[in-house]
Amino acid sequence: MTGDQTAGIVTGIMCLTLAVSSLAARRLPMGKTLKMALAWVAIFAGAYVLVLFRGTGAEIWSRARTDLGIQPELSGGVVRINAREDGHYYITGRINGRPAEFLIDSGATTTAISTAVASASGVTDDGMPPIPISTANGMTMSRTARIERLEIGAIVQTDARTTIGDSLGDTNLLGMSFLSQLKSWRVEGNTLILQL
Repeated sequence: MTGDQTAGIVTGIMCLTLAVSSLAARRLPMGKTLKMALAWVAIFAGAYVLVLFRGTGAEIWSRARTDLGIQPELSGGVVRINAREDGHYYITGRINGRPAEFLIDSGATTTAISTAVASASGVTDDGMPPIPISTANGMTMSRTARIERLEIGAIVQTDARTTIGDSLGDTNLLGMSFLSQLKSWRVEGNTLILQL
């Protein structure tokens, strides 16, 4: 038994002793005492459940905000990205302060990062079951997560939706979950312009 488990048991016994002694001191009829004891058990059980699932509650709230249309905050200005020789647009952004290269992909529904980048930048999955994602290499399973701070040039997005998957290799995708939050994005010549 670990020290934390011992402390939890001692705390539980102390709370139970407090509740039982307060009920005994009141000298109420047995039926009323039993009802009050059950009420205390329900209160302690509810508090335990809240502590046990505190991380899940944060994720449920985060998903509800998305479903209700409460969008992540963006700030910044205009970002210009020149096409590389292969015709694609790449930019080195920052995830929670750590540099990460992104391929800008308007065909991707969400931003997607590799497991290695997620680990290096402190992004953890939200504990929900993996979801199927369609990629150029076929269907794959990815885990959903949130990035506290995503910086793409001068544009900063907080609480950004992302998926984490091993099928990406070293490529991170900046998808429509980011692009759709912008005022506009367009191509002029060989330059992609992102405007907030």
